[in-house]
Amino acid sequence: MKKMKKKYAMVIDTKVCVGCGACVVACKTENEVPEGLHRDWIVEEITGSYPHLFMEVRSERCNHCSDAPCVSACPTGASHYREDTENLVLVTPGKCTGCKACMAACPYDARFTVPEGYASKCTFCEHRLDQGLDPACMSVCPAHAIFFGDLNNPESTVSLLLKKRQYRVLMPEVGTEPNVYYLT
Repeated sequence: MKKMKKKYAMVIDTKVCVGCGACVVACKTENEVPEGLHRDWIVEEITGSYPHLFMEVRSERCNHCSDAPCVSACPTGASHYREDTENLVLVTPGKCTGCKACMAACPYDARFTVPEGYASKCTFCEHRLDQGLDPACMSVCPAHAIFFGDLNNPESTVSLLLKKRQYRVLMPEVGTEPNVYYLT
């Protein structure tokens, strides 16, 4: 019997995220992200009209899309899915020519070029996953607003949260099938 690939997802609870930025600092430190660049960031979005305003605070990053345009746009194969997953999108620095096709293709503006010339982005802390650890952003969140797991496991925390709570994804209309979910 063939083993099912993992389908990684991150769930952010916008009801408890306070926008403290601990996830951003943890990511920069854990992944040695160069100064002035970021793999994740905090967004504050205000909707409605006075006096009925609503503010959502959320931590954003690469959405590790199931139909990632960055992967199909990459001419060298540097942007690719990790073989043992359905959706963990990675970049192989040695294959990347710095052409920025992946950056142009990403509707979430989740990629950047490091000083060495190759594209970089959130990897869900792949190196930590290989050690059985959670992504750095999740491990430091003081509000416990970030959850991570395998959607192909119906008993995973992320699967259970998405069954119990209302959620949304960013820009569903672009058809990328993002795997970062925002509980509302």
